[in-house]
Amino acid sequence: MSAETTSSEEKVQISVKESSKPSRPAKTLTQEILDSLKSAQEDIGQISELSSEEETLVVEFFESLSKLMESVAQNLPISTETISKYFNGAAQASVDASGHLLVLYNDGRMELRNLKGEKKHRDLMISVLEDLLPKFKQLFSDKRQKVEDRMRFLSLITKETQKMSRALSQPDT
Repeated sequence: MSAETTSSEEKVQISVKESSKPSRPAKTLTQEILDSLKSAQEDIGQISELSSEEETLVVEFFESLSKLMESVAQNLPISTETISKYFNGAAQASVDASGHLLVLYNDGRMELRNLKGEKKHRDLMISVLEDLLPKFKQLFSDKRQKVEDRMRFLSLITKETQKMSRALSQPDT
């Protein structure tokens, strides 16, 4: 019986020794917190760099938009559905070449937001641009059609006036 007792004690001791051995060193809570803070610090640095690049892109974009809009319109309508999560009850909205969004309400109130200059409106700016930019295809197609129509008209009347001019310049016989 003493052999049985010894063998079951050995089994218990072995099983206790095995469970107390860590399979790999565990990180301490302090080290996990420090690693998390270092990672957050890296993210903050990247956010700062990205924000600076974003600001440059916004300025460049609105310079280009201004030039595009000069040739087609001073301002363009924006769907009120597009801006509904930013403005409750907007009746009309439009954006101008300088990057200002004008929002009109049924009760006569209006709001003006500077999409170009205010960082806090970047998400609104993206929503507005997603509505605005597809409209340029139609605007420039319409403009091209107007120019073509004018050219057809001018071509026809030029030919006729040239015929009349030649007839007048011929000596009377």
